[in-house]
Amino acid sequence: MLGVDTDVFIDGRRLGKAGSAAEAASMLGSLAGREHEVVSGLCLRGDGWEELHRVVTLVEFRPLSAADVDRYVAAREWEGRAGAYAVQGRGATLVARIDGDYLNVVGLPAALLVRLLADRIGSR
Repeated sequence: MLGVDTDVFIDGRRLGKAGSAAEAASMLGSLAGREHEVVSGLCLRGDGWEELHRVVTLVEFRPLSAADVDRYVAAREWEGRAGAYAVQGRGATLVARIDGDYLNVVGLPAALLVRLLADRIGSR
């Protein structure tokens, strides 16, 4: 069994999923031109074993104008997304740099998952 949840943190503050367009715009404004952390918790369980891990990827947004934020919010891609953006879609245009696992920012720390599965298969 696999469980993963991803959150965005800036200045020690957790940005969950925006509940409205106004909240999404506020979140994006706080991320504009700054670096933040995308943190995923991963739990992998099997019969008689469990692996719990945390993966952190640093993401830096480019400076955003009010028009940039308004266009992104209007596209509604922010809905249901931690930090109010989806890097695998239009949100890629907001990003200046990613340091770490890109797929962690998408929502699944794939490099970690592949390593854990390979370790499990190799230990049989």
